[in-house]
Amino acid sequence: MKKDKLKDNCEIKKEENIKGKPVILKLNNVFKTYYLGEVPTHALNGVNLDIYEGEILVILGPSGSGKTTLLNVLSGLDRPTSGDIIYKDKDNIAKYSERKITNFRRKYLGFIFQTYNLLEHLNVRENILVGSKLGNSKADIDSIISVVGLSRHKEKYMYELSGGEQQRVSIARAIAKKPSIMFADEPTGALDEKTGKIVLKTLVDINKKYNTTMIIVTHNPGIAEIADRVIHVNSGNIDKLIVNEDKVKPEDISWG
Repeated sequence: MKKDKLKDNCEIKKEENIKGKPVILKLNNVFKTYYLGEVPTHALNGVNLDIYEGEILVILGPSGSGKTTLLNVLSGLDRPTSGDIIYKDKDNIAKYSERKITNFRRKYLGFIFQTYNLLEHLNVRENILVGSKLGNSKADIDSIISVVGLSRHKEKYMYELSGGEQQRVSIARAIAKKPSIMFADEPTGALDEKTGKIVLKTLVDINKKYNTTMIIVTHNPGIAEIADRVIHVNSGNIDKLIVNEDKVKPEDISWG
């Protein structure tokens, strides 16, 4: 599969196929500015974006483009210098106090990072239980373990698992709190192609089963093929938005 397949299968257009889905996050004229002495650098330069409930959104861009800054601002890990971030058409989380934004992340958001941050002294099931205790409702832990394909490993400790299996534990832990939105920052960055595709299939399966909005930041353009929409970030701006008309199964995507 050629790397330009995404271009062939997608077209830039108004989002007719998203119509009917509610907007879960809206960015209005968002700036993030850093200063080196008195010289400003706009990591985000007036970004406007609607993110829809239940979609998979992939954020692509070169190093230093602002894609990780965008994820951090969307998720409340960082504050915009100016602009609004509206959750479900009512709450402007950009204006939240530190305590309120921490509670918001705990209740509504899940995070998957390149480093797994698992508890080595706990087994798979116990690590996932830690995530469920952060949520507002009881999670079916065994069902989640099954979705991520770890039923045979639920009593194992982290040293007994491969890197890909540990990443799936971290995904299961994040989904156990039943988040509205899952943020994944380079979730396959430390994995080989075969293992990375297994992890991506896990994300797609969770999106389908729980209708969890997925926001994935990656440097790998092949991952964009699993998305409903793809945004390209460059110099703090969204310079391209693509609606994927023909999504590809994770096992069939191009890699690298």
